[in-house]
Amino acid sequence: MEASSQRTNFYDIHKALGAKIIPFAGFDMPVNYSKGILQEHFAVRNSVGIFDVSHMGEVEIHGKNALAFLQKLTVNDASKLETGKAQYSAMCYREGGIVDDLLVYHRGDHYFLVINASNIAKDLAWMHEVAKGMDDIEIRNISDEMNLLAVQGPKSLATLQKLTATALEPIAYYSFADGVVAGIPMLISRTGYTGELGFELYFRGGADVAANVWNAIMNAGAEFSIEPCGLGARDTLRLEKGYCLYGNDIDQTTNPLEAGLGWITKLAKDDFTGKTPIAAAKEQGLKRKLVGFKLQQEKVIPRQGYTLHHDGKQIGTVTSGGISPILNIGIGMGYVDAACSAVGTIIQLAVRGKEFPAEVVKMPFV
Repeated sequence: MEASSQRTNFYDIHKALGAKIIPFAGFDMPVNYSKGILQEHFAVRNSVGIFDVSHMGEVEIHGKNALAFLQKLTVNDASKLETGKAQYSAMCYREGGIVDDLLVYHRGDHYFLVINASNIAKDLAWMHEVAKGMDDIEIRNISDEMNLLAVQGPKSLATLQKLTATALEPIAYYSFADGVVAGIPMLISRTGYTGELGFELYFRGGADVAANVWNAIMNAGAEFSIEPCGLGARDTLRLEKGYCLYGNDIDQTTNPLEAGLGWITKLAKDDFTGKTPIAAAKEQGLKRKLVGFKLQQEKVIPRQGYTLHHDGKQIGTVTSGGISPILNIGIGMGYVDAACSAVGTIIQLAVRGKEFPAEVVKMPFV
């Protein structure tokens, strides 16, 4: 039997709470707890939930040329970032395919990047490749030092405010503050992957520190019926909001424009890695686009890899899909021929030899 994957500092807590543990991105992670994915999903939509996302990667960029490096590495315009602000971005290969999507934080004297867990080694190798020939750049992988909790939902602010003197209300979306929560210094970021009000908490410390912070948040959220949430609810929540998942909806075969990420792709800025082919794709007109679609009958579940059809021919493939807990109907995302990408287009989902009608809709679904 091969060696067990890595474990976050919250692993023993997950086990004690009866979590179903699965291997994910090299880590043993909770997919759901005893009450199930639906309970966790509704807790976040209606009140508050807590996620251990310590498997994510964190990288610091130091040096005189840190900004110049980020401008070359990422598709968004990092020069627009002020201290205390965060930015959603992506980095691309020279051919224009996506290496990863990421968050970029301006920490004042350096930048702090948050990358996907499954991509840490690949991303770091790519960063070093892009940094070649640039001096005064230091790329520090601090992934193993950091704990990361996401506290998400309408009651997340009320929950966390009990544990910190830092005023949370004034922290705008995609902004952050340095503060102390439950006695531990941390970066308090008004971000998340659920589409709800929420915070992501980055802090150092071992399993004891992690347990104390977790327990303090659970106690503070008890009056709001806070639920621990796993990867299952994380996926249903992000799908309802139409957020891309690396490895499903975006990867090195997709460019940011066809993935609907034109809003973060600043073609007007000076050269960045992948800019030329991305600009050329725009000029020529995109051949396919990532769309959201909603099934027109109940209990039909669109799954990754299922094919999408229009007028008797295949026009695309499902990249993410499932039943929306809020809408109680099948929803999905997939790349389709550009000609079939308009909102309102009726397409067919092929499921085991049968076809079911679905409508292309504007995202988010919820």
